[in-house]
Amino acid sequence: MLYDAYEMQRSMLAGASALANFGAGLLNNPANPFSYFGGGPVLASALEVFAHAAAPRGKPAFGLTATTVNGREVAVREEIVGRKPFGQLKHFVREGVEGGPKLLIVAPMSGHYATLLRGTVERMLPVADVYITDWHDAKLVPLSDGRFDLDDYIDYVIDWCALIGETGEARAHMLAVCQPSVPCYAAVALMSADRHPNRPRTLTMMGGPIDTREAPTAVNTLATERPHAWFAQNVIATVPMLYPGAGRRVYPGFLQLAGFMTMNLGSHLVSHWELFKHLVQGDDESADATMRFYEEYRSVCDMTAEFYLQTIDVVFQRHALPTGTLTHRGRVVDAGAITDVGILAIEGERDDISGIGQTKAALTIATNLPEAHKRYLLAEGVGHYGIFNGSKWRTRIAPVVEEWMAAHAA
Repeated sequence: MLYDAYEMQRSMLAGASALANFGAGLLNNPANPFSYFGGGPVLASALEVFAHAAAPRGKPAFGLTATTVNGREVAVREEIVGRKPFGQLKHFVREGVEGGPKLLIVAPMSGHYATLLRGTVERMLPVADVYITDWHDAKLVPLSDGRFDLDDYIDYVIDWCALIGETGEARAHMLAVCQPSVPCYAAVALMSADRHPNRPRTLTMMGGPIDTREAPTAVNTLATERPHAWFAQNVIATVPMLYPGAGRRVYPGFLQLAGFMTMNLGSHLVSHWELFKHLVQGDDESADATMRFYEEYRSVCDMTAEFYLQTIDVVFQRHALPTGTLTHRGRVVDAGAITDVGILAIEGERDDISGIGQTKAALTIATNLPEAHKRYLLAEGVGHYGIFNGSKWRTRIAPVVEEWMAAHAA
């Protein structure tokens, strides 16, 4: 019923958004005298803000068509090199550019599409041959394609590391943003134990919940103050009949978005008030910047119930990875098996999703990794989103990632 109620509301808001957008266009039309005086501009701005907030959204495009390599602009095209039921491996091909370190960016499966990391990809394209995990919306995956849980996530990462290794240099670099830090770390440990020829050269983790007992945030508290059964009963819904994944049990993206919006409700209200003022003042550049951010932020997707519930249990309630009890298909994940993969842990000083120390714990539990293969960066004045997007990511954090990859090159 929850999902059906949401779909009804979404349909109603879609119509209201279209009407509001039409009204804003009418009031902004130069041929309309009300667009020059009275309350016309104010009302048009209010309608435009509402229309943008209420509009339905699908999967955004990366839209990265060019980059600059060694001072030369080159074209970029997207290529799907690996396909699985719940995700695909996307390669950003730099036309005419040979070589360069291979970098697998593992996007979070946490309610947003991989395009949330557009800025991450864009910044690394000039210096690396970039691949990214492009996860599918669970409501679009038919029940016939089976289930997807944390074990499957780890399998996908291992398989895609091997696939990239077949295209040239055997050992690529890996960068995990937030949630995938745990499955990526587990994949590296398993590959290291097996001396897998395609184990990554480096693993960079940014704002990842390796040990959520360290500086717990509101997200961690929510996951620990309620029993596991509460999540299964209250936040899991069934995909309605109008989608290909009808009948699949999921954690809906709209619930994830509602949670994140509620955490910083004041900031979001201020952002929309500023958006309204920019529109009234005719500051289109500032208004467009805010709209672009929310266009991406509000584009959400579902994740399978089994993956979400297993993550709550393993990562946030039992802390299985740092306590050495994490298993993958019955096999214990031994962090001590990592001996030759350079691990870089990056945290934001103002991160309200992953507290300070949670990602750094990855260095501590890698007991057999030489200190020369470990590095920690605390990005001062940076929040969770700023770790992988924005000016601070581009100018202060990405150079450290580049340097770390170069220090562990073939």
